[in-house]
Amino acid sequence: METAELSHFQQKLRYEFKNEALLLEALRHSSYVNEQADPDMRDNERLEFLGDAVLDLVIGHLLMEAYPQAKEGDLSRMRSNLVNVDRLADLAAAIEMGPCILLGRGELQTNGREKKSILANTYEALIAAVYLDGGIEGVYGFVRTHFAALIETMDISEPDRDYKSRLQERMQETEKTTPQYWVVDASGPDHDKTFTVKVTAGPHQALGEGKSKKAAEQEAARALLDQLEKNA
Repeated sequence: METAELSHFQQKLRYEFKNEALLLEALRHSSYVNEQADPDMRDNERLEFLGDAVLDLVIGHLLMEAYPQAKEGDLSRMRSNLVNVDRLADLAAAIEMGPCILLGRGELQTNGREKKSILANTYEALIAAVYLDGGIEGVYGFVRTHFAALIETMDISEPDRDYKSRLQERMQETEKTTPQYWVVDASGPDHDKTFTVKVTAGPHQALGEGKSKKAAEQEAARALLDQLEKNA
């Protein structure tokens, strides 16, 4: 990636790296590294692992600050609503991360830069890169900037129930049908798979992604609930 491209991307991030090698590592998908001759080149999977933990920590801290009266269950629910594949992919798209991700030929041919799982995973790797580059203060400021608007609009009054239960109750009340779920895709290495689940309920359907089948089912249910609310 050219120096000018890196500089432009960092402007989008509203964060300037002291060590740009960390940023480059965060943007390297395993499919890209596998096609290179450099045996020392790292993909972003280790950073993704760290970023997932860092993001949970910082979001938890920000939610406790924003909602001092919230109970543990409310905080956990709000955090899961913020830190999921769809949200992270949307944030990655907002900073135009897709064109900057380094992908192998196969992923490029299948529009990998638009895949939610790749966008979300790369965003988590970016969080880790910021943490390693700027410490806890640097990543705290970074996450706060990116998530501030979402945190301010969280609904603390929403019942602390899982999306699958809420969807089932709604569909049984309104259409006398039970949602059905099945896995339509499972991608990535065995230790870090991303599942895509489809839910159907009568004429309605939606997709969800997650790091486990249960998480993907919850995301699918959430997506269908959002769809039903918009069409109500």
